[in-house]
Amino acid sequence: MIQVNDIVKIFDGNVVLDHVSADFHDGQVNMIIGQSGSGKTVLMKSLIGLHLPDEGDILYDGRSVKSMREKEMRHLRREMGMLFQGSALFDSMTVMENVRFPMEVFSHKSEGEMEARARFCLERVNLPEHVFHLMPSEISGGQQKRVAIARAIVLEPRYLFCDEPNSGLDPRTSLVIDQLIRDITIELGICTVVNSHDMNSIMEIGDNIIFLKNGKKEWQGSRTEIFNTGNEALDDFVFASNLYKEVKRVHNS
Repeated sequence: MIQVNDIVKIFDGNVVLDHVSADFHDGQVNMIIGQSGSGKTVLMKSLIGLHLPDEGDILYDGRSVKSMREKEMRHLRREMGMLFQGSALFDSMTVMENVRFPMEVFSHKSEGEMEARARFCLERVNLPEHVFHLMPSEISGGQQKRVAIARAIVLEPRYLFCDEPNSGLDPRTSLVIDQLIRDITIELGICTVVNSHDMNSIMEIGDNIIFLKNGKKEWQGSRTEIFNTGNEALDDFVFASNLYKEVKRVHNS
């Protein structure tokens, strides 16, 4: 579990996060949503340790980031898996080599152990064996996302962070990736945090949703509760399109 306690982040005199508090739960897909400039990217970067809060604190299973020494911070980062927006695979490495890479850098596993773990993770994300030794440019965008997920979980993280995981994918593939992220989250019991603009993802897998506006937390709840929040700013964001206005009408009828 990650607890964000009243954090403030200021850049060049501008308050980007304004006393934000939120809980991110294990075994759930925790989503950060909001318009561009709402502070959600800064919140995500704060959660993965790229920004330290100017005020407040972040606790990782009770461990305070403010009281951590550098060695403890390095250990915490090894407990994190990251799925980047563009997958961020190494073009010069095969699929298998991409997944093995974190183990080569951060673990003391033998060659056989790394091979077995990488193979297990690739199989877990339902990739066929014939792609293991292909280059990223030789596989589809959806397969690249699967490889990136396999790499993100190869070190058995306690926390998984996903930045716009469906960016660049068609709607059908996006649904598959969403379900894969949710299945892995539940199966491994990890704390997954997703930064997303995708309304389909919010409705499909948003177990715990944090909505930011102008650097403040406006609302927190589940995808079922989102239909009746009474929060005008949230409604304007989530149900902006005619399609989702109709979805809300049908849901509440």
